Amino acid sequence: MQAFTTLTGLACPLDRANVDTDAIIPKQFLKSIKRSGFGPNLFDEWRYLDHGEPGMDNSKRPLNPDFVLNQPRYQGAQVLLARENFGCGSSREHAPWALEDHGFRSVIAPSFADIFFNNCYKNGVLPIVLPADVVDQLFRETVATEGYKLTIDLAAQTVTTPSGQSFGFDITGHRKHCLYNGLDEIGLTLNHADKIKAYEAQRRAQQPWLFA
Repeated sequence: MQAFTTLTGLACPLDRANVDTDAIIPKQFLKSIKRSGFGPNLFDEWRYLDHGEPGMDNSKRPLNPDFVLNQPRYQGAQVLLARENFGCGSSREHAPWALEDHGFRSVIAPSFADIFFNNCYKNGVLPIVLPADVVDQLFRETVATEGYKLTIDLAAQTVTTPSGQSFGFDITGHRKHCLYNGLDEIGLTLNHADKIKAYEAQRRAQQPWLFA
């Protein structure tokens, strides 16, 4: 998992509340269990004018010019601004996979659905909860200023605007440690590989019949 320390990234405003995981990555794309390749189908039903299916050449599909991700000024955005209850719906882990594969490293919203919120941390995406009035301000400034970038400092737990205004956010110590060091659950387990091997060797010596 890619570590998250500090990020200065272009912000993209998705001005919709209650965005569910089927909107983030529609169900027909859930056949793959790989974590990569979902970016081109992020927000597929809003992003394209036709119906998407796996295996299609997305470069030849008609884009919806009114959808924010298709606007030239937001190309390469790494911070997604969203509204309340972002990531509601089913528990598919493909949703943060699609966001990360597209290039988003953080999502800022007033609130998130719990399962999606947890899945983000497991996949290197930092979900940040800020008060609704602060999120409103960020939306206004992003729309008003082309090239609007936010700086996110995980160690300091701050989001800083181009004008220098900073907002603090909460994160548990465990999640912060994992994200800062790029450790998913497998990575955390592998940190104890020597102890695991020692335990297995001891168990084999004490109960060899289990390994016959």
